[in-house]
Amino acid sequence: MTTLGVDALVVLGWREWVALPDLGIGALKVKVDTGARTSALHAFGVEKLPNAKVRFRVHPHQNHDGEQVVSEATLVDERVVRTSGGHSELRPVVQTTVRVGMHEFEVELTLSNRALLGFRMLLGREAVRGRFLVDPQRSYCCGHKLRRVS
Repeated sequence: MTTLGVDALVVLGWREWVALPDLGIGALKVKVDTGARTSALHAFGVEKLPNAKVRFRVHPHQNHDGEQVVSEATLVDERVVRTSGGHSELRPVVQTTVRVGMHEFEVELTLSNRALLGFRMLLGREAVRGRFLVDPQRSYCCGHKLRRVS
């Protein structure tokens, strides 16, 4: 990855709206978390499929489990991840496209049940490195809620 000069980097706030078009998720509020190495997506009902794929379900909206998106992606790895509470868990890892404002790029996501946490997705430092600067005093620098993918 080419690292851009500081003046060329886009500013993100501590929370942003993103889309995961390959997973059928058009609008998802994320917490930008430079303390987390890898990005994490709320997923449940994770099933390994025979063709090196994984199927999982996502509730894309915070505090609302009424809508459910069923997604499939290629399983690229399984990693032990230490949670913010200090516990370790083995998580599936998928690679997908993420859209932040007008910027679109590939990102690795670990799949974990984040139902009890404030955000359905964390955008970790590997995803923002060389692309964005994070201003923790700001929110939604790349725009407000995105339209859903049809």
